Amino acid sequence: MIIFLFDSLTELRVSSSGSMAALLCGVLVLLCGLDSAWATLVTDMDYGGIPLWINRLLGEPSVLSLQGRIDPAWFRANNDQVCPEQCDCPIHWPTSLYCDSRGLENIPQGLPQRTQYLFLQGNNISSLSYPVLANITGLRWLIIDNNQLESNELELASLQNQTELRYFFANRNDLTLVPGGLPAGLKQLRLAYNRISSISPGAFQNLQNLMLLLLQGNRLQTITEGDLKGLIRLNLLDISGNLFSAVPSHLPPSVQQLYLSYNNFSGLDEGSFEGFLNLKYLRLSHCGLQSSSVHPQAFNHSSLVEVDLSYNKLITTPTVPITLQYLYLEANNIQEFNVSSFCREVGPLSYSRMKILRLDGNKMAQHQLPPDWVHCLRVLQRIFI
Repeated sequence: MIIFLFDSLTELRVSSSGSMAALLCGVLVLLCGLDSAWATLVTDMDYGGIPLWINRLLGEPSVLSLQGRIDPAWFRANNDQVCPEQCDCPIHWPTSLYCDSRGLENIPQGLPQRTQYLFLQGNNISSLSYPVLANITGLRWLIIDNNQLESNELELASLQNQTELRYFFANRNDLTLVPGGLPAGLKQLRLAYNRISSISPGAFQNLQNLMLLLLQGNRLQTITEGDLKGLIRLNLLDISGNLFSAVPSHLPPSVQQLYLSYNNFSGLDEGSFEGFLNLKYLRLSHCGLQSSSVHPQAFNHSSLVEVDLSYNKLITTPTVPITLQYLYLEANNIQEFNVSSFCREVGPLSYSRMKILRLDGNKMAQHQLPPDWVHCLRVLQRIFI
């Protein structure tokens, strides 16, 4: 692999995931409305694969397990507040209950009314009933990842009354449909890696504040016109790893980050991404895409900043807008580099704004680049080939 470096001021090699992560972190700050000086990024837990920001100004606690990191007996001896026997209640986060990774089959009874942050991940919980949460009125986070939660055991009333709930994480459970009746104040809904094949009618009707929705790793085949109705502020939508054969229609136009990788698309037509108001980041890796099935105008969106088309079956460089800055084409079958893919014409003001271009893992060598490519990609910082 040959790497050309055009930026002498930096020694950091940029990979596809690295660039994605850096850009994503910046966007997540905007999503959560945080001052980065007061926020902490948690990346060593899964949480559906998207980093989680913690706002210390709001008193948000650590999302790392406390098991093996604190002595529960000491905290119980020095904390006179009520705490379920199966949980830890650290005195420095008095509104948090850590009941994670305890082998629990049920949510502990008698949860304190003060509870705002409830951690239940890594147990064997299969149901969520109304009486368990009835005593809590100010719950803000409910994290129940890596359990055995089933759709028919999820009582809608258990969440409907949680008007302060902002984060609901139920990744890696046994849910078969997106639940309805979720509270209107919800900002993040993470339901990745379940067995979801359908969306409850009107599930998102009142979720006008939702900004992040993770549904990757499920069994969705289609999204109908009313399925996502109500998501007027949705910024990030991840539906990778489902059973789509085409880019779903009727996606919220507000989406700026759209992740579609690991689906088996038959192709991309001219209107595949029509209707998006400000689409910026698009992931389409591992989708089986072929050059003959990708319309030349499929990516004709000047708002696009980054496109990931790695690990497909492309044989030539696709046509992209001249305003695109990051393009990942590694591990395809590309044999031909077309300057016209990046520049419709070349002139003093007509050139590509591309900064990073990955072509490694294809069937091209350095000497196959046409001589005039440098005039088109004149602000390129790195090309991998």
